[in-house]
Amino acid sequence: MLVVNELPGPELAPGVLAGLDGSDGSLWALERAAAEAAALKLPLYALAGVNPVPLGWEPGLGDLVQESVERLLAGMTEVATRGIEAVAARSPHPGPVSLHVVAGSPVDLMLRCSRSQHTVVVGTRGNGGFARLLLGSVATALAHHSACPVLLVPPPAVQPPERPGIEDVRPRVLL
Repeated sequence: MLVVNELPGPELAPGVLAGLDGSDGSLWALERAAAEAAALKLPLYALAGVNPVPLGWEPGLGDLVQESVERLLAGMTEVATRGIEAVAARSPHPGPVSLHVVAGSPVDLMLRCSRSQHTVVVGTRGNGGFARLLLGSVATALAHHSACPVLLVPPPAVQPPERPGIEDVRPRVLL
C-alpha cells in the first residue's frame, strides 16, 4: 500500500476513490469501492481528509499548530491503514491501494478529486454528530456537487426481530 500526504492528481489513472474517516460507514464504503474497482479493473484510491484548521491562533503559535496537524495526520494515517488492512483481509482488491491522507476540508478535498476520478464512494454517514440525519455533510455535498458519479453506501441491513404485521420502515436513499 502506498501512503502519501497529497491528493491523487490528474496525472494518475482515473479510478475509484473511497472517502475514509475511520467510521464504520467509511469502512463499508471502502469495501464496496474495492469491489467496484476490481469489477471495473480500475485503481483504488482511499482519501482521508483531516480538517485541523483552527479559526485563528495567536502569533508565535504556528510551530505548535503545525506539530498538532502533523500528529492528526499521523493518527489518521494509522487509523486508515488499519481500516484498509481489515477490509483487504475480507475482500482483497487485486491491485494496489493508494492511501492519501491530507489536511483540509473533507468536502473540498473529495470534490476536487472527483474531477479526475471514475467514481467516488462514501458512506451515507460518517463521524459527524447528527445521527438523526439520513445523509452526512460529505455525502450530501458529493451527491449535489461531484464532477463524477457518486456511490453512497448505507450501513448493512440489520435483521429486525420477527414481528408479524410490522413491515420494515427503514429509510431508503436513492440518487
